[in-house]
Amino acid sequence: MKKNYLSKKAQALKPSGIRRFFDLAAGMKGVVSLGVGEPDFVTPWTVREAAILSIEQGYTSYSANAGLLELRKEISGYMKKQFNVMYSPSSEIIVTVGASQAIDIAMRTILDPGDEVIIIEPCFVSYSPMVDMAGGVPVHVQALKENDFKILPSQLEEVITEKTKAILLCSPNNPTGSMLNKKELEEIAEIAVKYDLLVIADEIYAELVYDEEYTSLALIKGMRERTILISGFSKGFAMTGWRLGFVCAPEEITQAMLKIHQYAIMCAPTMAQFAAIEALKNGRSDVEEMVKSYRRRRNYIVQSFNDMGLTCHTPGGAFYAFPSIESTGLSSEEFAERLLLEESVAVVPGNVFGVSGEGHIRCSYATSMEQLQEAVKRMNRFINKLI
Repeated sequence: MKKNYLSKKAQALKPSGIRRFFDLAAGMKGVVSLGVGEPDFVTPWTVREAAILSIEQGYTSYSANAGLLELRKEISGYMKKQFNVMYSPSSEIIVTVGASQAIDIAMRTILDPGDEVIIIEPCFVSYSPMVDMAGGVPVHVQALKENDFKILPSQLEEVITEKTKAILLCSPNNPTGSMLNKKELEEIAEIAVKYDLLVIADEIYAELVYDEEYTSLALIKGMRERTILISGFSKGFAMTGWRLGFVCAPEEITQAMLKIHQYAIMCAPTMAQFAAIEALKNGRSDVEEMVKSYRRRRNYIVQSFNDMGLTCHTPGGAFYAFPSIESTGLSSEEFAERLLLEESVAVVPGNVFGVSGEGHIRCSYATSMEQLQEAVKRMNRFINKLI
């Protein structure tokens, strides 16, 4: 009899719910995709040029495990200038292979078997599996649409137990676009301090905010020493394929994370690190232009959804709209699949982001205005057929 060579953990992992719709769309012609969580902008030329130059000059060997010191210094300066938080480049910053790897090693660093991590839904699809793979227990709390998908402190307190180790927080949020303001962060900080919890703050969308200044959780009183700040270059700097992120945290935590990072990854790609140095030095104007474009697109698509009867709150950041499709009588899966098959528009059903995402769809507006207008025309036609 042939052995089952797969671990129980690997067998239990479910494939990403997002991927199924991408695979469906990939086999169709003329699809307008609002599904991909990726900027439609090309990485700025000067950033690409810096990577090319580094290769031409022969910088093709490993960097330090934590990343090029020059890059860590640039990250430190950038975080101070943009968000007023300070981290030592020599001991409190690690350059990672994307923000996802940073979250992964953070989980593996802080969790013992059975430790609980509070995950606020709707949320990015990889959060819960990463807690599972690190031996932890994900505890899901539903941020409700009545509160614009923002969590209430009382909801957090209701699920905290003696086993609770950390809260995983993403603001601006994927998939809803909701962003917590300073007062709301302070309320969460009070909970973290009261119960002596860590907070893993996924701030990958921090550059993409539209209506108010962004506040980093690490800036809130009492939080720097208990925050593992995750960010990177994929979203704000249009560098998804470069796979470059970073983590900022107190030295005790980063140095423990570094041990896992060095055994699992060694270091992030050197040429991508040289590109990131250029992005931080001279790429801010490109980011600002992207934000202006995203704001115009956000305003257009949110208004369009509301006009067609799909109630949609105005996202404060990221590049996602999360309209309700409850008025159609269809489930999220049914709506997304029929919209794809009947009108060739790809969106992501809200339920893949957690129970509280049911009745919604995620639509990325990180695509051209022409594509958005075409998607709206097709969706209007689809909605009219349902009435």
